[in-house]
Amino acid sequence: MQTSCLYEEFAYSSLESFFEKYDLRYGIMSTVIRPDSKLLSSLENALQHFIFLDENVPIPVQIQYRTPDTLGRDRLAAVVGAHYLHPGKNILVIDAGTAITYELLEASGIYRGGNISPGMTTRFRALNHFTGKLPLIREEENIPMIGYSTQTAIQAGVVNGIVYEMDGYIDDLRREYTDLLVFLTGGHSFYFERRLKSSIFADINLVLTGLNRILEYNVENKESRSC
Repeated sequence: MQTSCLYEEFAYSSLESFFEKYDLRYGIMSTVIRPDSKLLSSLENALQHFIFLDENVPIPVQIQYRTPDTLGRDRLAAVVGAHYLHPGKNILVIDAGTAITYELLEASGIYRGGNISPGMTTRFRALNHFTGKLPLIREEENIPMIGYSTQTAIQAGVVNGIVYEMDGYIDDLRREYTDLLVFLTGGHSFYFERRLKSSIFADINLVLTGLNRILEYNVENKESRSC
């Protein structure tokens, strides 16, 4: 069973209350920062089967990425999650977060690779930080096609630019993969879902689904080897 609990910071000090709340045997940990060695050691001791997700962990897709050691684990987990939900399909996963990532998985289960571009908040901050006069702006629900003030010009430029970028990737890839399924995930997934012209699946929990599937896959393989 997959469950979640939100911590502002999950550290060694959180473990006691965490295991008091949940009766757990299996676990997986993924992070984009350097993990706390004490936390990792404690999780390994507390759980019957624990995985720290790195490039050496077996996963149920084949990776063709040339630098797997630099491939973000969240990117990989999202791909595995989409593959689990729709196996045997050509899939594009778009993760709209701090960065916007595009991941291509072929129906054969081969992960071809992907692209990375700045996310929406990152673009707003960059315009403010790297210019002398542009203010820091946030997205709003209603964005014009053409800005009529500095604020709306920034909003229209950033938001519409991202929409055109996403739609462009989808259109080009669907010329090669006519049956392509598109998953949209990440913190801004629902914001962009209703703005895209293409048919997509919006799933904010896609990374969690993938992590859970990677854990299950490794537990299954371990149990089958022990039989």
